[in-house]
Amino acid sequence: MLMLVSALCFTANALLIRALGAVQAVDVWLLASVRFVVGLALIMAIYRVGKDAFQPRNLYRNRRLISRGVIGSLGVYGYYLSVVHLGAGRATFINNTYVVLGALLAVVMLHERFRLLLAAGGLLALAGLALITNVFAAGAQVSPYDLLAIAVAFGSAYIVVTIRQLHAEGEHTSTIFAAQCVYGLLLSLVPALLSWAPHPPLAWGLMLIAALSAAIGQITMTRAFRDLPVGEGSLMQILVPLGIAVGGVVFFSEQFAAYEMVGAAMILVGTVLPAVRR
Repeated sequence: MLMLVSALCFTANALLIRALGAVQAVDVWLLASVRFVVGLALIMAIYRVGKDAFQPRNLYRNRRLISRGVIGSLGVYGYYLSVVHLGAGRATFINNTYVVLGALLAVVMLHERFRLLLAAGGLLALAGLALITNVFAAGAQVSPYDLLAIAVAFGSAYIVVTIRQLHAEGEHTSTIFAAQCVYGLLLSLVPALLSWAPHPPLAWGLMLIAALSAAIGQITMTRAFRDLPVGEGSLMQILVPLGIAVGGVVFFSEQFAAYEMVGAAMILVGTVLPAVRR
């Protein structure tokens, strides 16, 4: 349930950012900075600082937390860059291959089982995602940004495995999430200030609500990975592109083609399969 809440929040974040684009163009660095600031504020509001919760000192003492923060922050920028040069569909498809990559990496690093239903569900969901994002459109050519998108996918796979390792070491959900916010803010704040521009109240309102949605999504995802295996938990995040597509129909008057409807059904079935138990 936590992972499903996470997928819903990330979907809301993407749709709000899209709505923001209709109000005013906002620099990516500013969006990232607002997201990380709101994330830190949420941590301080709902978690206490101490032995059993948020531990700020671990952010610079624990190497896994540092790598989680740095690689996660670079991954956000790399993903946005690949979207600009490859298009949202192709970049989203390549990035979501981390579902399979993460499951394979977890087998090696965490000794998790790579079940047949997980493999089948992952391949089916990825095939559905390829249809709904129209990744195989005519005229698509391989470019260096495809390699960047693949690197981002590997980074995402490493991050979800690292989150599981950090939970196993006893790190609290709030500390793991704070690592992304702190190191992400260190990366994005200076570029955001250098490209600063005034924005109307409506734009700020949408940015803050979108950032809050992303923060709740990140917290619930991080907490869910304490109990869910990497492959099963990651696979549920493929529901996000499906939710964005549905939101495009409901809020932005887009239309589904027949093959996109087939892709949507494949994503739903592929996501449910790994949850099947005897």
